[in-house]
Amino acid sequence: MKNPRVAIHNRTGSFSEQWRDYCDQQGIDYTMVDCCRTDIMSQLRSFDALLFHWHHEIPQNTLIARHVIWAAETAGLEVFPNIATCWSYDDKLSQKYLLEAIGAPLVPTHAFFDRQVAIDWIEHTSFPKVFKLRKGAGARNVRLVRTRKEARSLVSRAFGSGFRPVAGHARDAIGKLRSKESRRRVDLWGKLRRLPQSLMNIYQSNKFLGRERGYVYFQDFVPDNSYDTRITVIGDRAFGFTRNVRENDFRASGSGSIDYDFGRIDPECVRVAFEAARKLSAQSTAFDFVCNTKGQPKIVEISYCYQAEAVHRCQGHWDSRLEWHEGQVWPQDAILRDLLEKAADKLD
Repeated sequence: MKNPRVAIHNRTGSFSEQWRDYCDQQGIDYTMVDCCRTDIMSQLRSFDALLFHWHHEIPQNTLIARHVIWAAETAGLEVFPNIATCWSYDDKLSQKYLLEAIGAPLVPTHAFFDRQVAIDWIEHTSFPKVFKLRKGAGARNVRLVRTRKEARSLVSRAFGSGFRPVAGHARDAIGKLRSKESRRRVDLWGKLRRLPQSLMNIYQSNKFLGRERGYVYFQDFVPDNSYDTRITVIGDRAFGFTRNVRENDFRASGSGSIDYDFGRIDPECVRVAFEAARKLSAQSTAFDFVCNTKGQPKIVEISYCYQAEAVHRCQGHWDSRLEWHEGQVWPQDAILRDLLEKAADKLD
């Protein structure tokens, strides 16, 4: 069997570091590349697979990643993430229509692209609602709207001055650092060391990507959830944990308070996540669930990006038959093994 040649986009703090180490340990032929170079396509001609763990807070990645990935797939490479996996990344509008298209149990979501239509809807809907920008992770750019007056104010801003695409990082970071779970994290000092670069990325994103305007996005508020459920599907593996809601808040995403007791996880969340991932043809996706008043799991949003360490701490995973497999797995290793298998099959 011919071994595939692998190109890995080199980015500090990304999955690329684990991929490089895995390739070194397993004797896999790889080269670190820069997917933001103008000559990247000519470089990729000698490769069989591309790994490009791009991030929404790096403006160069946001501008170029989907183009390079689609071009590489067109050239015949096996790519992670492929377009099916990352097309809706950091774009809740895309997720709304995509999840509705496959019949996934999405929390009822409402998007408007006309100011007056939005105002008319506000006058006839119930509150509270959850307002979101299409961009943002860790519950940033998310707020609870309790009254029509608040909603009308947000609509006026959305169709006026707009919003910065990346906001509130410092406030969220302080909140996470204060949490007991975050203080116990081994990587805490690593996160602090990376903070200056993170702040620079945010500054550049807000400078280069323009303001968010011309639409409004609301989700129904689902009450009485003390935690949400994160199910991360990688191929035929599903990893699960729950995240406790922040103190004096309604948000669990970004709380840093993770519980790995899989007894808290509704198996229906796992089943739905596998089914949605299959319909989306996604290589790896994290699904966030809350339960409605009937106890039914509903998807809040999805992302191909997630904290690898949080997934690795799971003590096992389910397969698509919902059978449990004991043992920790690095998600980067699982992703790379799946990609290598597909690339090798293509070479036979």
